[in-house]
Amino acid sequence: MKRMAIISLCVALFITLFTGCSSTPTSSGNGNKIPDLTGEWKQANSKSKDSYQAATISGDIIEIYWVSDNGDTKSLYWAGSFIYPTTADEPYIWNSENDHSKTDSAMLASNADTKTMTYQNGVLSYEVSALGTTTKVKLEKQK
Repeated sequence: MKRMAIISLCVALFITLFTGCSSTPTSSGNGNKIPDLTGEWKQANSKSKDSYQAATISGDIIEIYWVSDNGDTKSLYWAGSFIYPTTADEPYIWNSENDHSKTDSAMLASNADTKTMTYQNGVLSYEVSALGTTTKVKLEKQK
């Protein structure tokens, strides 16, 4: 019974969302500023105001959560490596390696070994697949 309730919650959350220490470099050789990606990020393309994905980049780690109930509920989706950009060139793309010690016990977490992340024009994006559907999540940095 408990498992069925959790699966139902997962399906409802997915449908709601998608259908309705390291130092940061500051400049590159071309004079453009290297983006500082550390901090809090929130999904900009969610179909819901109270259900979305959010991420935190700190040190050499990125953690991404499913957020619902207007922020009252958080479930781990991804915990993986973060590699700081060394130039201002965009798009900036890296492959984040899953920290299975964190994600293996999280019911809504991705089980993929790596996830390709892209930063371009102030947007951090990656693909999410669930229930046979793949969508691109777009996050914007919060102030």
